[in-house]
Amino acid sequence: MLDTEQMLALAQDLLAAARREGADAADVVLGQSASTRVAVRGGALEDVSRDEGESLTLRAFFGQRVASSATPDFSKAALDALAARVVAMARAVPEDAFSGLAPEDLLLRGAPPALDLCDATNPSPEALRDAALRAEAAAQAVKGVTNTDSASASAAHSRTALVTSHGFAGCADSSSFGITASVIAGTGSAMQRDYGWHTARHHADLSSAEAIGALAGERATARLGAAPITGGAMPVVFDPRVGSGLLGHLIGALSGAAIAAKTSFLKDALGTSLFGPDIVITDDPHRLRGLGSRSYDGEGLPTKPLNIIDQGNLTSFLIDSTAARQLGCAPTGHATRGGGVSSSNLALEPGQATPAELMADIKQGLYVIELIGQGVNLLTGDYSRGAAGFLIENGVITRPVNQVTVAGNLRDMFRALIPADDLVYRYATNAPTLRIDGMTVAGS
Repeated sequence: MLDTEQMLALAQDLLAAARREGADAADVVLGQSASTRVAVRGGALEDVSRDEGESLTLRAFFGQRVASSATPDFSKAALDALAARVVAMARAVPEDAFSGLAPEDLLLRGAPPALDLCDATNPSPEALRDAALRAEAAAQAVKGVTNTDSASASAAHSRTALVTSHGFAGCADSSSFGITASVIAGTGSAMQRDYGWHTARHHADLSSAEAIGALAGERATARLGAAPITGGAMPVVFDPRVGSGLLGHLIGALSGAAIAAKTSFLKDALGTSLFGPDIVITDDPHRLRGLGSRSYDGEGLPTKPLNIIDQGNLTSFLIDSTAARQLGCAPTGHATRGGGVSSSNLALEPGQATPAELMADIKQGLYVIELIGQGVNLLTGDYSRGAAGFLIENGVITRPVNQVTVAGNLRDMFRALIPADDLVYRYATNAPTLRIDGMTVAGS
């Protein structure tokens, strides 16, 4: 890999070439990555892959016109050709009244916060194979597991630079390590699949291969005997691994582009109450070793922790510079390098009740562990998705359930949402167990 100084110098050279071609402004994103993944199946090696990549994207502005293009070739001739091509493209495209770099006075200045996102540990392919085999063996040791889809272990390192013609230059290193196991329980038409996985920035923070494999096996065998249920209006409890998806729908509806285009059901919700008064949803880009952590956004603006939902109230949309110009406001530091916006480390803060206490008064309900399909309309908030999980009877989780649909409207769901106390910061988006009363469950 090029070191930080080499990457920044290369980006500056490309910016200078774009300016010589006539660009009024430009920015460059330069990335390098290397990853290794080893997969096993049935106790035997199935696949070893090694990916190494370099990419460079130039975005150039000519007045209110903008164009971009990318190349994996870092040679001077290739970069000079890229600069000429992109500026020529920018001269030819229609004007965009809202295009442009981020406001210069808002750029991150000084040293970025240290977030500890890179671990130099570099496991050998043999070590990754061993981890994958241990995960598979632990899954197969669970009574009722009959086969393995696959088990794998991986390690990746990357370095990414962002440089703009109006004064921002940043470079960040990151790493990730992962183990996953996907297994089958039962036989014939009664087969059930499930999985366990974990990804961490630092190798020492990764769950053990044995724990991940055992979790996959336990999840798969717990689903044996699944059958539909009679539908109706009832409480639905979302397991943490699927409850986080509700936060994803919230973030999608808060995108500045959707707000500017008036294609979000939350377009007029800023400052209003969306959730119950005890609900807090945080976005913390500065969490140490966080999977979503970043010290600056895709435009070079500083990031900062934010309560997107505070005491149930919506405090902010997620806005990049283009949408900010359309809406007449300031960008929020959530821009992505590929366009659009994203949250960082998103979490719905825990409630007071344990999951068991949260379900104790439910006479009949559904505990959801899997959601299927993309039946969410962010224009209206309508929500309808296939689901699988377990029946709740008299406050206790009983038999497994499949082939059902859960439906509602996100506004009503947000308002009715009650969190348990079991929040764990494990992914980039995290939620505790969630209960929502009054949802429609369609079964057989």
